[in-house]
Parts: sequence; C-alpha cells; structure tokens
Amino acid sequence: MANFQTRDLVYYCPDGRPLLARLYQPAGSGPLPALVEAHGGAWVGGDRLNNVSIAENLAAAGIVVFSLDFRIPPEKGYPDTVADINFGIRWFKAHAAEFSTRADLVGGLGTSSGGHLLQLNVLCPRDARYAAAPLPGAPDASLAYAMFCWPVADPLTRYRVQQERRNDRLVAAHHAFWPNVEAMEEGSPQHILDRGEKVSLPPALIMQGDNDDNLTPNMASRFAASYRRAGGDITLEMFLGEQHAFVPRDPTSDNSVRALRLMRDFVLRQTR
Repeated sequence: MANFQTRDLVYYCPDGRPLLARLYQPAGSGPLPALVEAHGGAWVGGDRLNNVSIAENLAAAGIVVFSLDFRIPPEKGYPDTVADINFGIRWFKAHAAEFSTRADLVGGLGTSSGGHLLQLNVLCPRDARYAAAPLPGAPDASLAYAMFCWPVADPLTRYRVQQERRNDRLVAAHHAFWPNVEAMEEGSPQHILDRGEKVSLPPALIMQGDNDDNLTPNMASRFAASYRRAGGDITLEMFLGEQHAFVPRDPTSDNSVRALRLMRDFVLRQTR
C-alpha cells in the first residue's frame, strides 16, 4: 500500500465563488491512476468529504483522487451542477502532470446523486450545456473509465416512485434540483441510452445493494443492460442485504471491504 497526502485546492470560481476539491495524492512520481469523484446528497446536500473512506482506500492503493465540491440548490441546480463537474474533470485533466498522472489515465467515481451527475458527464462529456464554461487549452471531459455506486440512473422513475411512497424529503430534493419533470426525463442517463442518443461509453463498474429503498430495485440492472446494448462494457456488482450508500455508512463491513477491493482492482485494471 502506498502512502498519500491530502490537501484542498480551488479548481473553479464561477461568478467569483471559489469551489474546492480535496486532493488525495499518493507518493510516487507516476504516472499514477487517477479519478475525479462526485459526491451524493440527493442533489441538495453533501460535499467533497462525503466519501473520505472510499477516497482514502483508493489513495492508499496508489490512485490519485480528486473529490469535488460543486454548486447545489438553492444556489444552482440542473444543468449547472452537471457543468461544474464537467469543468472539474477538464481542469484536473489539464493539470494532470502536476498530480503525477496523465489525462488518459483519469476516470470518474460517483455515488448516489453524484453517480447520476457523473453518468451525464460520462455519456455526454461534450454536451454544450455541460461544457459551457470555457477552459482554453484543456482536454474535454471524456473519461478513461467510470464507477457508479448506487446511482440515481433514472431520476424521473425515482421521482414518481418516491411520490407514491410519500417520501417528502426526496420529492422536495427533486423539486429543488430539477426545473420540471421534462428536465428529469431529458437529463436521465437511462432515458438517454434508451433514446439511442450518441454517447461515450468508457469501461464502467456499477455497484448496488439489493435492499436500497432510495432507488427502484432494478434501476442499476436496467442501466447496465442499456449500457451494454449501446455497445459499452459494464460490470454490475450486487450486494445482498445492503442499503443505500452502504460503503460510507460502514466501510469495515464485509460487503464494503469487497466493494472497495472491486473499485481498486477495476481502476488498476483499466490503467495498467
């Protein structure tokens, strides 16, 4: 296992508002595997420290992790939040040499609503709305690989189900982030694939607990099936009995240890 150091740095200042990222920098001259991480929080909460246990585990295995803060409601919602992550990916790739990596070794990790935000950038890295903020000389936001952990791959279906369940907290989060129901459909990774849109399809890993009442039971498997039909290579790993966000809830459980090992192995396999 490699040693690593952490520090916070400003990667973007939209409208003069500094956005921070937590860098987990392993020792070594590299080039090292690397990833940009987008946190969850139902689009309305959380920050770059949500997934410290995951980031530290990956960094200890010699993987550079760049965990983003991004604007969330009430400050900004869809599509601006997606665009902040797109900018963060481009910025990190442009500065890759400073972090002992290369742009072609940079992948992505997203959890929960952050999984949704990352999925949009994975599928549509050059979308004019998501890549709207200029960054002269930077590569685009395409990624070498992607990991989606319990992602909200179909926001519209999740919205309708949580309405039926009278989950006021999640319904309110949808209302805060999305302009309207039409935007939920347009910005649904599941629907993007099912509509047959032209997309990018890097190798991907998707992980899901089978006791997750935050999502519909087949959301991860539907997305994986559609990703494969579109021509992508994706591995679906299910975890028996696990609820939403089980890894940060208890990083030492048997299933979490297995999930962390799968993440490490996947990144190293994609970047060797």
